[in-house]
Amino acid sequence: MKTFAEEVKAHLLQKLIPFWEQLKDEEYGGYYGYMGFDLKIDKYYEKGCILNSRILWFFSNAYLLFGHEHLKQAAGHAYLFLKEHCLDTEYGGVYWSVAYDGTCMDSTKHTYNQAFAVYALSSYYDAVKKEEALALAFQIQDLIQEKCTDAHGYYREAFTRDFQPKENEKLSENGVMAEKTMNTLLHVFEAYTELYRVSQDEKIADRLRFLLDTIEEKVYNPVLGRQEVFFDKDWKPLIDLYSYGHDIEAAWLVDRGIEVLQDAAYAKKLAPVTDAVTNHIYERAFAGNSLANEAENGVVDQTRVWWVQAETVVGFVNAWQKHPHEEKWLDGAKNVWEYIKAKLVDKREGSEWFWSVQPDGTPDEKPIVEPWKCPYHNGRMCMEVIRRIGS
Repeated sequence: MKTFAEEVKAHLLQKLIPFWEQLKDEEYGGYYGYMGFDLKIDKYYEKGCILNSRILWFFSNAYLLFGHEHLKQAAGHAYLFLKEHCLDTEYGGVYWSVAYDGTCMDSTKHTYNQAFAVYALSSYYDAVKKEEALALAFQIQDLIQEKCTDAHGYYREAFTRDFQPKENEKLSENGVMAEKTMNTLLHVFEAYTELYRVSQDEKIADRLRFLLDTIEEKVYNPVLGRQEVFFDKDWKPLIDLYSYGHDIEAAWLVDRGIEVLQDAAYAKKLAPVTDAVTNHIYERAFAGNSLANEAENGVVDQTRVWWVQAETVVGFVNAWQKHPHEEKWLDGAKNVWEYIKAKLVDKREGSEWFWSVQPDGTPDEKPIVEPWKCPYHNGRMCMEVIRRIGS
């Protein structure tokens, strides 16, 4: 167990942090938005605001963990770019993306994107105690509640720059156009967990309870023992899709939220759900050393995706902490880590992880960095293992 945590810590300090630091754009601010499979950086590629928020979260938490000044500076660089270029000073909220020079490129306002800004700003406030960052987090949270909810308080998805509803092409996949998604709901919950942790604001606690109710009553399917993914406006599932990565991620994020909330009633209410989701993932999708991607209409996609493996490590460590007598959980986490080291970590100098690999271990020639490929999943995996197990 000690070796496991020590290896993860070394990987974070020697591989992931230096990789993302090298992407700092000293001329236009923020971080470069694209590195191809050939490891060539495109300095003029768009900069996704989700990517920038995730980088801000990553360096803020790395600084909280290690206290190194260069990590504080890296987080500050991302914060300045978010504040000066990603925030819409006229209509509020965060753009979907900006150009390399920080000018608005895609003015879509998406609830998912707003949530990640709240998540990052809350962590940055915790790291450097900058009151402005916390104020911005609350400002965006208020906007989410005012502009991004329906008459029942549930979260809608996509909007124009001035918050008129539009089609949700950003977070719809698999041939459906969803009006509500599990993914957005999960990451609003994640963001509000972090905001509540650093603020202890009771209105955020109330929203967390509302979100937990929604997860249990609308998203979780007790018959199938999984979350549904895409919904119409009335919470009717649109497709038979089992997202293995999102299920294991949701299980530990819900447990984490309840831990922060310190509400015994909700712990009792949701524990059977998170235990069932985790157990079913272990039984249905875990191959002994890695997790398949998803199953659509019962057909399993065996691709091994970077973020799915990272979330599996955390999910299994979380299950082991809840059930320490069940050694399969810690063994499973360590086995996935061995798989990550062998198959997903790109051994080439100046790279980090492949996006995905095929069942035979062949890497898919996808970008190493792009608006969705970020240090949030694998960086967070490392930090969670260090915090939970120690090194």
